[in-house]
Amino acid sequence: MAQYEVLFAGFGGQGIMTAGQLLSYSGLAENKQVAWIPSYGPEMRGGTAYCTVVVSDERIGSPIISNPQSVCVFNRPSFDKFVPKVKPGGLSIVNSSLIDVSTDRDDITELLIPANDIAMKTGNPKAANIVILAAFIAATGVVKRETVINTIREKLGKKKKALPLNLKAFDEGYELARKMLGKKVKV
Repeated sequence: MAQYEVLFAGFGGQGIMTAGQLLSYSGLAENKQVAWIPSYGPEMRGGTAYCTVVVSDERIGSPIISNPQSVCVFNRPSFDKFVPKVKPGGLSIVNSSLIDVSTDRDDITELLIPANDIAMKTGNPKAANIVILAAFIAATGVVKRETVINTIREKLGKKKKALPLNLKAFDEGYELARKMLGKKVKV
């Protein structure tokens, strides 16, 4: 991997920025070059929010990405806006709990992950972002699984009751994506 770009997008309050930050911190923990660029709509909670994360083995020329290799979309407006911008050969991870459509593009890999349903099942309804992040890690291998788990422990560990639920949500999302991809890990 020379450089990998991903865009996380959804409504404010869905943990979009947290997912991007966890990926960024994980990249830093592996001594990679990282850029994290947040973008908020007019309102924080409930408004549109997205962030771009670039993880690279080399210096990052520009953190501004028009056509990312991957998108992780949490709501329908984000699906409509960002899935068409994915580079051919790229990846789209869709929160199918809230998005009832799939792309008609045959030049990208699409994973329909029922993130909200999985989060509810694990006991933490706010962990849909962790489920999607896990699916992204399983599909791309941009950073190691263990690195992200350690980052979750470090950054989200103060919430003692939520930590085991977040880790369970991560495991569920990771394993579902692996099954969907037939255990093929790199996209």
